[in-house]
Amino acid sequence: MPETNDSAGQPTGQPTAGDHPEIVARLQQARTQLKQEIGRVVIGQEKVIDSLLIAMLCRGHALMIGVPGLGKTLIARSLAKMLDMQYSRIQFTPDLMPSDITGSDIIEEDPETGRRQLEFFRGPLFTNFLLADEINRAPPKTQAALLQAMQEREISVGRETYHLPPPFFVVATQNPVEQEGTYPLPEALLDRFMFNVPVVYPSKQEEVEIVKATTGDADVQLQSILSLDEVLQLQSLVRGVPVANHVIRYAVDLVDASRPTSQDVASKSTAQKRTAASKLHRYIRYGASPRASQCLVLGGKARAVLLGRYHVDFEDIRAVATAVMRHRLALNFQARTENITVDHVIGQLVQTVPTPS
Repeated sequence: MPETNDSAGQPTGQPTAGDHPEIVARLQQARTQLKQEIGRVVIGQEKVIDSLLIAMLCRGHALMIGVPGLGKTLIARSLAKMLDMQYSRIQFTPDLMPSDITGSDIIEEDPETGRRQLEFFRGPLFTNFLLADEINRAPPKTQAALLQAMQEREISVGRETYHLPPPFFVVATQNPVEQEGTYPLPEALLDRFMFNVPVVYPSKQEEVEIVKATTGDADVQLQSILSLDEVLQLQSLVRGVPVANHVIRYAVDLVDASRPTSQDVASKSTAQKRTAASKLHRYIRYGASPRASQCLVLGGKARAVLLGRYHVDFEDIRAVATAVMRHRLALNFQARTENITVDHVIGQLVQTVPTPS
């Protein structure tokens, strides 16, 4: 029987966060413990860690963009350790083939009978937490293999299709500076990432702490905070967080306002906001797809639960809007000539779109 929705946008028959306050309390406690534990090896980058947690709880994937040396790999590896997830890392290179990440059929010979048969050897995609390092260095056919795994949670090899074990969480990294020998990610692959998370330089004090912590001989061993079963339980819980219809409408309005053809914002806003929206549309080549609306609501659910609330507020949607829409908007040439960034456009959209009454 298909699911039906009630007036709050909640699938009927699914447990809600309010039904399990002890699990929500456990998640809050785990979040505090995670930050304390990861702080032993990662200095700062709290927003990045929170974004990865939210994406993981939503069964999404995250793209981290930053120059080398900012700790992207360390953050991913440490988070996988504390979540008790099986961890794999793939260093993407221009000669990487799809079979290198998915696995392939190998001819095996039985030493007793001499008979030969095909046996599938699983690649590094068969894991719970995958770090795709420098993902834009892989050729398009390898990117396509990863795309199927991210979206369908399965891979196809020859005539067989293999399902990936849950949870399956992909964190990809990308260097925004060096573009030689890279393959720009197609829009379809970018859209499969729930969040686009920039990893920025640490403050001067944070850098002092980094140098002190990494130039000694201390060997820090991280402890597991959440078990794999708890992660799966929390992922199901986040899906059950109720969302009021007017909050869903606000998320849809925000995404619709990113599309140059949208007239909805202009009809609802004040004269000042109509002028601002019209100006923003001059810089946008194309806006976000409905997948952005889904990610806004899911991200709002996970953020609300992390903060100990059993409902999603407008602020939850606004808090995840930039990470959700950063890689889903394409600016035109005029924006580049005027040094208008996508983060600036999203910030203005958040200020322009009114909340439903």
